[in-house]
Amino acid sequence: MTQKQPKTELDARYSSALNPRPGAGHVTATDWAEVQRRLEAAEIFWITTIRPDGRLHVTPLIAAWYDGALHFSTGRGEQKAKNLAGDAHCALTTGHNSLSEGLDIVIEGTAERVTDPSRQDEVIGAFESQYGSHITSPDGVFFGFGDGIRKGEDLLYAVAPGTAFGFGHDGQVFSHTRYSF
Repeated sequence: MTQKQPKTELDARYSSALNPRPGAGHVTATDWAEVQRRLEAAEIFWITTIRPDGRLHVTPLIAAWYDGALHFSTGRGEQKAKNLAGDAHCALTTGHNSLSEGLDIVIEGTAERVTDPSRQDEVIGAFESQYGSHITSPDGVFFGFGDGIRKGEDLLYAVAPGTAFGFGHDGQVFSHTRYSF
């Protein structure tokens, strides 16, 4: 997958730049490289998919940023797999639940199945690198993750960003950055 560099724009309507407070720093757009670094370090993501009747389905999962896309897996019979079979549009989010620090990230895109065995092995390696013993240790929460994908018991998806958002907050300065691909 070819990694694209997005057009990056600070949305001043939702950033502290419009309403500076004493002591607040200058607001700038969050660099895409910083977003990628945060995606590579995150442990929990939330995915939003669309049910056949139009209702949303939101659930937590693990995901790995690799080669310009967020990757995740799901069992064949799980609701998100059923939803993606009918509508592959989805959003993945991660971040902090604090106003005093952090960067919240939203990746919007279309989920594509990863079926090539060599590509699957590359992505499984990215998961193992990101989650370590959670996946690689026999005592790990997700031990057997790669085997489930290789056997076809679990489906592997890639979501290349169509649009992404970064919401920075440090208690004094808030920023809203849009990344267009």
